[in-house]
Amino acid sequence: MQNAKNGGRWEMPLSQKQNGFVRGAGRKINTRNLMGNEIHLQVGVKVLLKSKSEKFLLLHRSTEKYPEVKGRWDIVGGRIEPGKTLFENLAREVREETGLELTGKPKLVAAQDILRVAGKHVVRLTYLGEGEGDVKLDTTENDRFEWFSYEELSKLDDVDIYLKELLDGNFL
Repeated sequence: MQNAKNGGRWEMPLSQKQNGFVRGAGRKINTRNLMGNEIHLQVGVKVLLKSKSEKFLLLHRSTEKYPEVKGRWDIVGGRIEPGKTLFENLAREVREETGLELTGKPKLVAAQDILRVAGKHVVRLTYLGEGEGDVKLDTTENDRFEWFSYEELSKLDDVDIYLKELLDGNFL
């Protein structure tokens, strides 16, 4: 995907805009909706990592870095970098946050609108995948991690609202 940088913001070339929908993705994409209003689109990728022992990895978000966030337990992930594939971005996030290596091909399980306000739209793509290695937690964003069984996940309090939505809807 090729983006043109304009005024410090990423813009989607006209050739990749179709009827208000954007093909491809970037950290910040300026496009227009059907009403002609400019929208900044951001895409995030997340993955629920499953171990060989059928446990799932959750990270506990740091209260220091994210004091306003409710739902401290979340899955690995973050915003994508322009010019990289979704899987490259997902593997990078897994490596940066946990030190694990993503193995196999993760399965896309959901696309969620996590923020839609005037002029801004954030989309989260959630995958189910596997990782190997030993967790080496990046403590700049998270203060601990834990492996949970699926049953434990479904009963866990203080979970990210978008993860909870997927768990409650049996998407994972």
